[in-house]
Amino acid sequence: MKEVQILKSLILGEEERGQSQYQVMCFIFHFPKDSFISSDAMSKLRQKNPSTVRTPEEDLGRVNHTMDYVVLLKHSGIISPFIVDICSEAGQATYTRYEDILKWSNIHAIPMSSYVPALKRFPITPDYISNDLPYEAPTGISNCTNMKNLWTPCLCHLEQCIGWYPCELKYCKGKGATKNSYTNYRCGIKTCRICHLFIYYIAQKQQCLWDE
Repeated sequence: MKEVQILKSLILGEEERGQSQYQVMCFIFHFPKDSFISSDAMSKLRQKNPSTVRTPEEDLGRVNHTMDYVVLLKHSGIISPFIVDICSEAGQATYTRYEDILKWSNIHAIPMSSYVPALKRFPITPDYISNDLPYEAPTGISNCTNMKNLWTPCLCHLEQCIGWYPCELKYCKGKGATKNSYTNYRCGIKTCRICHLFIYYIAQKQQCLWDE
């Protein structure tokens, strides 16, 4: 298992501001192995009245992700073979983080340098991997919220919330084979809500008009 999560976002253009097309972004980050629910367990998940609005059993809050790299699709297979297809419309807007690259490198025993062809560093991102040259971050990079000029680089914020999804197996306690003994058995799937806040560099504020 690659332990990779891909979250694809489609943002419709604002016609009143001259945007006739939509934007597609992909955010790629580490997915803990213990959060994975097997296909066998998922096949037993039954939903009566599928049109009903579901209420999650637990709200996991918000996770912040400050992205460091653009992922180059033609070399993205080292991270996951699914990226190139899922993110085909986000060729210049597929992002990941250094800390996730480091986790995958350790999990799969792949040298960090092997990921370099798949990554394009943001101008504001230090050269974490090779670290062979002194680095000075460019000045004047601010949050897009604070920028007036639509052609200025800035840090974009995009929050994506998943309101209801299967997040964990449920276990119930039953009687064991002997007196006063108990056993745990799988008895369902827990549901959760979670939000992801992505922060990433863009060359022009016009690519992030919602962040106001």
